[in-house]
Order: sequence, then structure tokens, then C-alpha cells
Amino acid sequence: MFEVERFIEDCRSALSEDRPQKAIHELVSEAVTDPAAVMRAVGEPTKGEVKTLFRSSDLTVLSLAWAPGMDLMPHDHDMWAVIGIYTGQEDNTFWRRDGDGLRQMGLHQLGEKEVVSLGDSAIHSVRNPLTKVTAALHVYGGDFFDADRHEWDPETLEEKPYDVEKNLRLFEEANARMREPASA
Repeated sequence: MFEVERFIEDCRSALSEDRPQKAIHELVSEAVTDPAAVMRAVGEPTKGEVKTLFRSSDLTVLSLAWAPGMDLMPHDHDMWAVIGIYTGQEDNTFWRRDGDGLRQMGLHQLGEKEVVSLGDSAIHSVRNPLTKVTAALHVYGGDFFDADRHEWDPETLEEKPYDVEKNLRLFEEANARMREPASA
């Protein structure tokens, strides 16, 4: 049975391992094998949102939910990350720096019970291709909200500093679209 406090304790302990990201990958993999238990512990997602379960200078644990059809522009984390889906699907497009811009490198569709690890220099954009909310456990090897991160304009691929507040507003905008009645 998944318990948030126990999961956080285990992640904090994993930081002292020789390969903390690998150890946390195993913890996230184990957690998302029982999506119902994760949802009971963190709440069933009904909208796009970022729930901070734990935050310190060396670890951030989030329950992150993407509204239907939500897109997030290319961005980096400036730290390693482990992402495990417990409901829905997350499409990750991976990018590599190329001169003054980015070059698309590939796509990875991540479904329920699947986990991906991203290195500190990974750049990706994220999309929820479904008509329902997608939710995942996200574990970062640092303070997700206080890092020297970057984002790229989705059309021009111009790089700029990551704007946490702007990106949190994107969740609210996606939720507003989700509440709008479908046009006839």
C-alpha cells in the first residue's frame, strides 16, 4: 500500500545511495504498480495541478496532473528527475541544444505504470494527448522550484529563463478550457 510519508522517507534515504536516481527509479516503479493506492494517498486527479508532497534543497516530490490536451513547452530541470505515471498518458518530446536553438531528438509515450528517468541536462516538452486528466509522481534531485532552469518558446524555440509562475498559470488556463462546454 502506497503511503506518501513512507515514500518520501524512502526517497530521502535513497539520496545516500551510490546511485540515488536509480534507487528512486525503483521506488517510483514500485509505487506506480498500484495506481489505485497512489490515488487513494494523493487524491484522484480531477484537474491539472502541481501538488508539492515534499520540498528541500536536495529533493522535491510532486504529484503532477496534466489537464486533457495540456501542452508544456520545451524545458529543462537542471537536475535529474524520475517520473512515474499512475493514470493516463504523458507524451514527452526530447530535445537537444543545437546552436542557438533546439533540435528534436525523439518521442517517448509514457503510459500508466511506466517510469522514465531524465538526466540533469535533459530537455523535454510534455503533452497529455488524452481527453482525461493524466497524473504522475515526479521526483527531482534538487529543489524543483528554485533551480537555474530554462524554457524554450514552443514556436520559435527561443531560450529564456524558466518562469515558474507563468507555468503554474498554464495549469489554470488548461483547467478553464477543460470546464468550457464543447462547441457544437
